[in-house]
Parts: sequence; C-alpha cells; structure tokens
Amino acid sequence: MTDRPASPPPIIQGLRTICDRYDVILCDIWGVLHNGVEAFAAAGEALMEFRRRGGQVVLVSNAPRPNRQVLALLDSFGIPREAYDAAVTSGDVTRSEIAARPGEPVHHIGPERDLPLFDGLDAPLTTAAEARYVVCTGLVDDERETPDDYADLLAKMQAAGLPMICANPDLVVERGTTLLYCAGALAAAYEEIGGSVTYAGKPHRPIYERALGEAERIRGAKVPVSRVLAIGDAIRTDVAGAHSIGADALLVTRGIHAAEISPLGGSLDEIALAAWLEDATHRPQAIIESLAW
Repeated sequence: MTDRPASPPPIIQGLRTICDRYDVILCDIWGVLHNGVEAFAAAGEALMEFRRRGGQVVLVSNAPRPNRQVLALLDSFGIPREAYDAAVTSGDVTRSEIAARPGEPVHHIGPERDLPLFDGLDAPLTTAAEARYVVCTGLVDDERETPDDYADLLAKMQAAGLPMICANPDLVVERGTTLLYCAGALAAAYEEIGGSVTYAGKPHRPIYERALGEAERIRGAKVPVSRVLAIGDAIRTDVAGAHSIGADALLVTRGIHAAEISPLGGSLDEIALAAWLEDATHRPQAIIESLAW
C-alpha cells in the first residue's frame, strides 16, 4: 500500500459499495457516529447492516476515558448497541500505562469529568511540582482555553524532566459546529519544547493492537489486516493509524476537515478535496461524506 496513489481515491455513497472486501471495521466515534451534540443515525444503521452480514465492528476512540463511559454516552445519544461488538478507547490504553507505574505520584491535566480514568488504580494525584509523571486528558476548560494558556506549566514540567502520557492524541474535536483543542495539542506543544510524550491513542499502534485483539476474540479467528477497514474523519489519526497497521481507510469528510474540504459549506467540494489531498500526509482508500449504508 502506498500513501499517495496515482489516482484520487473514489468517493462512495455508501458502505455497501466496499463492504464485501472486509471482515472487520475499526470505527471512529466522534465525527463519525456523533458530533458531540447529536447522533448520526445513518452511520449506526450502516454498521448494523455490516454486522448483519457477518462482520465485526470495534469502535476505536481517542476519548480519554474508560470505554464504559463512552458506551454510556453513546447510549444517551441513542446509538444502538447493535451497531458494534466492542469499544476500545485511548483511556483504556492510558489506564494500562498508569497501571505500569504503581504508586508513582501523578499530576493530571484536564477537566474533572476525566477523573474516572484513575479509578481503582494505584496512582496518587498530586501537583506538578511533586509528580513523577503527568497524564494529560485535555484542557481544563476547552471552551475558553488554548495551549498558550499552558506555556508556563509545560515549561516547568520540561525543566523537571516529567514525562507526559497523552490520553487523547487528537489536536481538535468537533462539538456541534465548533472545533475545540484536545490533549494532543498540549502534547505537541510539550514536545516542541523538548518534553517527552507517550501517546495512548490513534494513530499509534497500541490502541489498534488492542482493538484487533478484541475483533479476533469475538470472531474466534485471526483477521488479516487486508480484511480490516478503519473508518474515521481525521487524516492525522484515523487514516495514518490505519496505514500504520497495513489496513485500508475510509475517510468521512463531514468531520474535523469539513471546513478545508468544503470551504463554502454544504456538499463535498471535489475540487477543494483534490487540492487538499495533494498536501495530505496519508490518503484513504475511499472517501464518503457521511457514513451510510
């Protein structure tokens, strides 16, 4: 597989066009199944139909929370459990990283709603000055703050040599029609000043290895990566992550890249898309506006 195929990837109208090529779907959540405000019913229906035909669906999310919280959120949006077999989050991977450091004091950067990430773990929370490492789940107030607000804290952390575990490698996320900064933006800023960062989620391999393990457990057999399709709305995480394990990728354009691909709003602008793909670090094998059957 090459990152820059000779011809543009096809734009498909529905998953039915390509579903027979795959046994397993690794599907992003935010931007594909919902936008933080409302669910996309057609996306859930598409995944249900794929499962009815014998495929397995594992949701793969950069949510910095255990999967049980993410599933509860999906329930609140009315996304049916029949749309997926299992879910793996960057929060799950982060918990494994924390568990590997029993008893070490940790400083948490992020909102209080993410504190269940530490439940049941031997991870005493403390200040940055007293911590041995830092777990970043996001900005404390992502509706008002930017990474610049953390410059002083990051500089002190770097001077103290504190490693950071980034529990959500996304740079931004949609909330309705607004893009908000995520933990990945703080991690990137930390790396820029020489800080050490471990990334728990997409596009890095650990979350995909866990997701594929779930799929194979449910399927009861090994799954060749050539039979795996990753679906998501982000080139940097979803498409790059798929390529990192040798899987194909389906890019949903009505997500975080919508303003770049459809600068005037409305339907997909194929000219803008072609120009945008010229500069993309990775290319998907197919493109769809919104996930549907």
